Amino acid sequence: MAEDSGAEKTEAASERRLQQAREEGDVPRSREVATFTVLLAAGAGLYMMGSSMAARLGATLKSGLSLTREQAYHPDILITRILTDIVNVLITFLPIGLAVMVVALVSPIFVGGWLFSSKAFMPKFSKLNPISGITNMVSKNSLVELLKAIVKTIVVGSVAYMVIMKHADAMFGLANEPLHESSVHLLDMMATSFLWLVGALGFIAVIDAPYQIWHYADKLKMTRQETIQESKESDGNPQIKGKIRQMQREMAKGRMMQDVPTADVVVTNPTHYAVALKYTDGANGAPKVVAKGTDEVAARIRELAKEHKVAILEAPALARALHKHTDIGDEIPARLYAAVAEVLAYVYQLRAYRPGGRYPDRPTRLDVPADMDPNDPASRKPPQ
Repeated sequence: MAEDSGAEKTEAASERRLQQAREEGDVPRSREVATFTVLLAAGAGLYMMGSSMAARLGATLKSGLSLTREQAYHPDILITRILTDIVNVLITFLPIGLAVMVVALVSPIFVGGWLFSSKAFMPKFSKLNPISGITNMVSKNSLVELLKAIVKTIVVGSVAYMVIMKHADAMFGLANEPLHESSVHLLDMMATSFLWLVGALGFIAVIDAPYQIWHYADKLKMTRQETIQESKESDGNPQIKGKIRQMQREMAKGRMMQDVPTADVVVTNPTHYAVALKYTDGANGAPKVVAKGTDEVAARIRELAKEHKVAILEAPALARALHKHTDIGDEIPARLYAAVAEVLAYVYQLRAYRPGGRYPDRPTRLDVPADMDPNDPASRKPPQ
């Protein structure tokens, strides 16, 4: 593992690694997107409800500055009056507060999605290790955050300067307006200016969100050795899997040999190929391949066929075509129906033969398409 620690991480993170990261509470996050959406909700609420808020706050302020004789001489009445004014102020800001809270809960959907992981609350020594902290201070990500902070300051500062210059005269003119009108005018300017500043933060968020997704994927990249090791842990050692597949082939071969006695006919090459066919009378479907093989396996199929008196027919082209284009348990291809039907007709005639009758003629010219026979030159021609 020490040798792999310096290996280059070139492989994309696997699904298993991504899942493990999520279980540990590690998902891509963009603070700029979260800040932008929350401030946008606050600015939009202020812009849409600024007039009504100014009216309610003005009425509350006016009520709070006027005292009756009873309130002045009875502290309990005065306290009730103060509490009422506080409730009115809270109700005034409640719609904006609710909007901000809802947006704050929804904003994680945009980058990383919702996630709750108890592992994220567990203490980690690496977060308390001063050496790790110093290393993080001089990392590439820290440099990116520094550059982002500088860009944010420049962009937001420039927008703020332009907004202040645009509303400078109007702000100085507020002193000459009536209290109610000046309050509404002030809130309107504040909302407009606030939205301009939030727009500047939106520019930063549009750049930061793709970067955070890329940085997260780059952080979770794996070395080639890690990919191989994870594949072994997930799917098993390739050598063990190879042995398992070999055992499965041996078991399938054993089952295949057990099905040879149930076949209707064995079509041979005559020595290199052997394919056993079975047709269930009345069943919906074509004849099926119950066994096939080459060389030694083919010889064993022929031996079993002879032992159990299964008909054997030498048809080299048909045997080769069936072996190439079918697997055990498959129905024969439609293009070989005519040839196989002629073979089965011959087999049924053999079964019906009685001494003294006419012996069935062995089929010699079977209709096997040339492109289905692997030994025919036509099958090796590239498609036009």
